[in-house]
Amino acid sequence: MTHFDHDTQVLPGDSPGRYTGQVLPNWNIGANPNGGYLLALAAQALRQATPSQPDALSITVHYLRPGLPGQPCTIDTQLLRSGRSLSTVRATLLQDGSPRLEVLAAMGKLGTDGNLGTPGAAPSPQISMPPPTIPPPEACPGRSAPAQGVSLSILDRLDIRLHPAQAQPGAAGQARVSGWIRFADGRPPDALGCLLMADAFPPAVFGLLGMVGWVPTVELTVQLRGHPAPGWLLGEFWSHDLRDGRVVEDGALWDSTGQLVAQARQLAMVRPA
Repeated sequence: MTHFDHDTQVLPGDSPGRYTGQVLPNWNIGANPNGGYLLALAAQALRQATPSQPDALSITVHYLRPGLPGQPCTIDTQLLRSGRSLSTVRATLLQDGSPRLEVLAAMGKLGTDGNLGTPGAAPSPQISMPPPTIPPPEACPGRSAPAQGVSLSILDRLDIRLHPAQAQPGAAGQARVSGWIRFADGRPPDALGCLLMADAFPPAVFGLLGMVGWVPTVELTVQLRGHPAPGWLLGEFWSHDLRDGRVVEDGALWDSTGQLVAQARQLAMVRPA
């Protein structure tokens, strides 16, 4: 079993719709578990709650409190609507008696046409965003804890390479960061892993403000767009909106074939070091 599969395991709990798991410290940013890792834990429970619709076509999470690394968690799920092509499900991840995050998701099957089975429906048109052009992974330096000014246990689990022009604090001169990402143990990417990787790069404001430390997420929405092919994922994240200590960041992930596999937007707090 890979690290990610082991560290996101959840088991049925003591009542219908309840699951139990463990929040492990291997995915920390500083002293706190990475938000994408916590989201993946909750999404594992949602997948079990809707086994015929295992993919989070759209998932929104509000972070109420930091997660507690090294502690068990309970995930309560509620099926709000069950449909042929998608179901709407809610999840609450709790630790130490307090909710840590609240999740609302549209669960379905990636690669399935939303019109499938509709008599006379025309094939769905397609529009996609092309990936940026950046140097290959071997020409990109790894994400650096000293450069960001915060400890990064997550780098033992993820291999993250940054565009050479954006790897140093403030070097980009704009709120933009791009690079490559994969699991450090060789696990191939999948839809669940994309939820983690959509929140695993340095914050975009790193490229403008420099050493920003931990930038905690308030709310994150990820739309999964396809099953990724094996190999590196290419990510790009940017912001055009920073004020009052809060930033809105957009981002996207592409697989090794250039297919867009995820889009994301989040609201985060910026606390310059």
